[in-house]
Amino acid sequence: MRLLVGLGNPGPEYERHRHNVGFMAVDDIHRRYGFGPWKKRFQGLVAEGVVDGEKCFVLKPQTFMNLSGQSVGEAMRFYKLTPDDTLVFHDELDVAPAKIRVKKGGGHGGHNGLRSIDDHIGKDYWRIRIGIGHPGDKDRVHGWVLGNFAKADEAWLPKLLDALSDELPLLVKGEPEKYASRVASLTQPPRPKKEKGDPPAG
Repeated sequence: MRLLVGLGNPGPEYERHRHNVGFMAVDDIHRRYGFGPWKKRFQGLVAEGVVDGEKCFVLKPQTFMNLSGQSVGEAMRFYKLTPDDTLVFHDELDVAPAKIRVKKGGGHGGHNGLRSIDDHIGKDYWRIRIGIGHPGDKDRVHGWVLGNFAKADEAWLPKLLDALSDELPLLVKGEPEKYASRVASLTQPPRPKKEKGDPPAG
């Protein structure tokens, strides 16, 4: 079994925030794989489904970001899962927009949701770091993270969410590197076609 956690803040006013891209990712997974109805449990919303033959639960903590670990810890203990079975989708300032990184363990990088999860279950869970980019000035970070995705982001955001869902069986089967690679190949812009008569590269 796997616990797929999306991080975000509850409420319609936060829905399109960059900080809520984890919620967006698990909402897409919930739709794509026909998970059951959302139920209020573990201080969050949880739903059950199957991904490529593997039983999975999707969880959206409703505690607000900085207390996410309370919800994740409750669900993990109830389902008798380990941090290794837990996959957390979250926004990442230090990754370029439309890119992802997948890693197990590591620091929280100032992310309050991860800090809370570290406190409740330790650090040995999987993180799917969804790049939202950096505004370039640390004084602008708060407004950037808690601001809506821009119109220009519509060029890549739906495509990335689709890829995260489409390739999920690889992640669930324990092939994180392959998952990250496939998502990258599905979301990078196509290379321009070489015209006849172009000089050779290099």
